[in-house]
Amino acid sequence: MGMFLNLWFWLPLAAFFILAELIVPGGIVIFLGLGALIVAGAILFGFLENGATALTLWFISSLLLILLLRAFAQKVAGGDTSVANTDEKVDAFGEVVHVVETIGPGEQKGRVKFRGTEWQALGDGAVIETGSKATVVSQDNITLIVAPTTSD
Repeated sequence: MGMFLNLWFWLPLAAFFILAELIVPGGIVIFLGLGALIVAGAILFGFLENGATALTLWFISSLLLILLLRAFAQKVAGGDTSVANTDEKVDAFGEVVHVVETIGPGEQKGRVKFRGTEWQALGDGAVIETGSKATVVSQDNITLIVAPTTSD
């Protein structure tokens, strides 16, 4: 356990962890390196008595740095984040589709081509002819609810 009280054990370990952050993504490994620097400082100033206290200080300081500073570091450093819509139904609203099987009259279902696939479609009661375009206004399970589109 004597090696854990050696300054030259903790300084290369700190450098290794800090440089490893350039390769390993996630913003965690750098805090292990900073914890090793804290232990090296404690050894330098004579605050530690044995290897067990050095390991304990490294573990606790690294954990505290991760818990307290990771969110702050991510805000400062930024990164690739995106918030996308996870409800595909909302993305479908307003899309123009091609009618491949006449829809209507009344509640008679037809078929439309939407995103490369044919879907069952139901209109507003009026007839929407094959070959015309319609706009998706809603979705009921696997049936698209469409309205006639005036511009072709």
